[in-house]
Amino acid sequence: MNRFLAEYIGTFALVFCGTGAIITNQISGNAVTHVGIGLTFGLIVLVMIYALGHISGAHFNPAVSIGLWASGQFSARSLLPYIASQILGALTASVVLKAIFPYVKSLGETMPSGSAYQAAMLELLLTFFLMLVILQVSASSKRIRAFAGLAIGSTVMLEAIFAGPITGASMNPARSLGPAVVNNNLSHLWVYFAGPISGALLAVLSSRILEHKK
Repeated sequence: MNRFLAEYIGTFALVFCGTGAIITNQISGNAVTHVGIGLTFGLIVLVMIYALGHISGAHFNPAVSIGLWASGQFSARSLLPYIASQILGALTASVVLKAIFPYVKSLGETMPSGSAYQAAMLELLLTFFLMLVILQVSASSKRIRAFAGLAIGSTVMLEAIFAGPITGASMNPARSLGPAVVNNNLSHLWVYFAGPISGALLAVLSSRILEHKK
């Protein structure tokens, strides 16, 4: 149960701080800025990995859990409880934010600024890079693994900064589901499930090819 609780807390922190930064930016006249929002997402992932990674592995993302399961690094028995914990954490964070900011129209939902196809392809590629970093860092030496939080958090930060204006740079079905459900705004939600999960699985395949060629 401590692993599931760690996933719940970590995903809660990710959604609370990340979408909380979006809300704060809205009500403060862009005081946080788009770059600040990207930094917030990256930094909360970084600190939660170091805080909780030794307990649960710090997935905080159903697409990452599915990717690690497909790579053989995660047991099928734990997959559904992990995903349930992540979704519950995201939903709770959005409920808390809605209670704190009841007058705010958007809770940081991820919505495509262009076509759904464009957003889905971007989410696929963003998650592909994120999952590839996770897999390659986890397969590296102990010395390199010590910097896993920095590498993964920096990847999230980078992708959120450059792709956020187009898709919201979710890379995480739970992160998109929480605000969407609580704010009853479910349009285009499929993009943030299909894109990240497909990208994670593609990264697993690519990682196997890279390791085979060594």
